[in-house]
Amino acid sequence: MRASRTAFFLAFGVALAAAASPLAWAGDNDLEDDDDTITDAGPAPFEAPKITIRSRTYTLAECLALADRNHPNLWAARARLAFVHAQLDEAKWTPFWQFGANAAFGVLPPITGTAFYNAAPASALSTDFGNSFQPFFHFDVNGAIPLYTFGKISAIRQAAEAQVRVNEWDLEKARQQVRMDVRRAYFGLMLARDGRYIVDDVVEKLDKGIRGLDKKLRKNDGSVEEIDRLRLTIIKSETMARAGEATRGETFALAALRFLTGVQGSFDIPDVPLKRPDIPLGPVVRYLSAARLFRPEVNMARAGITARKAFVDFARAQYFPDFGLALSASYNTAPSATIQNNAWVVDPFNRFGFSAAFGARWGLDLLPKSARVAQAESQLEETRALERLALGGLGVEVENAYAVAVEAGGREEGWAKTEHIARQWISTVQDSIDLGTKDERSLTEPLRVYINARVNHVYSLQDYNLALSELARVSGWDSAAPTPP
Repeated sequence: MRASRTAFFLAFGVALAAAASPLAWAGDNDLEDDDDTITDAGPAPFEAPKITIRSRTYTLAECLALADRNHPNLWAARARLAFVHAQLDEAKWTPFWQFGANAAFGVLPPITGTAFYNAAPASALSTDFGNSFQPFFHFDVNGAIPLYTFGKISAIRQAAEAQVRVNEWDLEKARQQVRMDVRRAYFGLMLARDGRYIVDDVVEKLDKGIRGLDKKLRKNDGSVEEIDRLRLTIIKSETMARAGEATRGETFALAALRFLTGVQGSFDIPDVPLKRPDIPLGPVVRYLSAARLFRPEVNMARAGITARKAFVDFARAQYFPDFGLALSASYNTAPSATIQNNAWVVDPFNRFGFSAAFGARWGLDLLPKSARVAQAESQLEETRALERLALGGLGVEVENAYAVAVEAGGREEGWAKTEHIARQWISTVQDSIDLGTKDERSLTEPLRVYINARVNHVYSLQDYNLALSELARVSGWDSAAPTPP
């Protein structure tokens, strides 16, 4: 990509150098009408209609805020976070809602007698429906309130809370990646705009050179030839052909920003050139410290360790019984059945009763429980290893991103100095031309150097802004990223 980029702008440099040649410019005393050109120079370019309605412009801060609100990945992460919040509520309330209820309604035939004197045989329960059936109703409710569970309830709640923290940092991870995508598209759009302006500037100078050649050819000036005009025309055609690359990049960046921000209507950014970030590059230890505090992957691993520890405690607590208060109540009524008043006889048709008792429930599957403890301990060790991986990996990422930022900053400074010197060179040569000590031929080399330095400076500005943005992402320190208008 760098090779094609260098070739592309080298063509611009050659074009600009040719436009600066004394063969390409009209004389200072030539006052003929510029519109009187040679007919084979090609039709006049189509004049685009003037834009009267401007699109709404969005700054980078506004684009980031819109992406935070509208990006689909962040909506998905928020939905996952809401899900684990619901799981936390379930973990809080489930132990205290171990109650169930049953109800039944039907009809019964007449059932008389007692347990000692049975006036209704068992066959009476399956008699015909026409034999004086009457309705019956049954309802019962029962459950238990845990009083002491050896830490099972608190362990499950702690694991659920840690899972919420894991998903909160997962949301932050997705948010930082989205913000990096927005910055990449935003700076790419600024680069495409700068490249288009450079192309327009080169084409303008080529047009001026072609007009100057046309005038000299009409005067039969022996210092110029038709081949000179054709050479400039070919260079202009090649430049116009390559100008579509800047337009393509601008279109792609605008489409990407519309998607990332969720803006469906007119969209644009402030028409300002790329510039060096205002935020200075600090020492690498500052970014390493920030990564240990703010990097989402590290905090996800820490929260995961807390969750795994709580689950190990829960698995170990399964060895012990649960103590609680058991409650129950029931109500039965059947008018067709004789009420039994004997305390030793349980009346299944007519009775109301309730009970409350302290009790314990203990599962004796000790060997399977031991295996579950081993599983939980293995998962805890895995999460600890992932934390070490996150801490070590982020150090590599931060140092690499820092080195890239340092290189991009140095490269930007170098090209900025080269561009400044090239401007001074052009100004000095122009002064010499005005004094008559040099001719226009002397502008060829400084103009070639200037266009090359200008193009590379623009690319280095984008690289430096993106390098600082990536350094902010890998360190988790979002405020360290550049914020252009």
